[in-house]
Amino acid sequence: MDQKNIKLQSRRSGLSKALICIGLFAALAAFFCLAPDAGAHGVTAGDKGYIQESSGSLTLPFIYLGAKHMVTGYDHLLFLVGVVFFLYRFRDVGIYVSLFAVGHTVTLLLGTLMEISVSAYLIDAIIGFSIVYKALDNMGAYQRWFGFQPDTKIATLVFGLFHGFGLATKILDYKVSPDGLIPNLISFNIGVELGQLMGLAMILIAMGFWRRSDNFMRHAYAAQVVLMAGGFLLVGYQITGFFVS
Repeated sequence: MDQKNIKLQSRRSGLSKALICIGLFAALAAFFCLAPDAGAHGVTAGDKGYIQESSGSLTLPFIYLGAKHMVTGYDHLLFLVGVVFFLYRFRDVGIYVSLFAVGHTVTLLLGTLMEISVSAYLIDAIIGFSIVYKALDNMGAYQRWFGFQPDTKIATLVFGLFHGFGLATKILDYKVSPDGLIPNLISFNIGVELGQLMGLAMILIAMGFWRRSDNFMRHAYAAQVVLMAGGFLLVGYQITGFFVS
């Protein structure tokens, strides 16, 4: 293959990557702008009414609500994508996901029981920033910019704490009955963990197929750009909501 053809293929590859990034960015933008409840911790009207009207210990319903909330919580899922993107061993995946789970379990329970009220918009903006942080981490930005690599395990735990506050803030907003509160909170958290495992399983299956293809490493950087764009969109949406609400 002559040098002219090599350059032409290189340009086409670059254009293809650019189009992929633009397309995915547009899809993310459309989702955030057009979703009826673009807040990542939105609860449907039916679920909201059920939460507010329920009393007593309701194990299975709250497990279902926790699992549903996690599976449909795209901010949590985007962060998990960033966390496991370059993790190839199940042991490493288990360590990071466990740290994330410990973090959001602690603040979900403490935040709700101690009634720590924080603006949901600000919490969700921090969660969006966690996605940006992880994308930059995967791109090796901190090593290039600052000459050192932050401890990714500690960062995962810390951001897990903020994710848990997001869950706690939403529960406080809907004023769950104090009757059976602790059993229901535990059930909700079990559901969150089950939902996280389901979401993680889907992510790992998709990543496994992608990693077997020849274009995984070629498009990995573009994927981080798209992930970071999603995080910035979430931050912008939540900050805007904070000031206009």
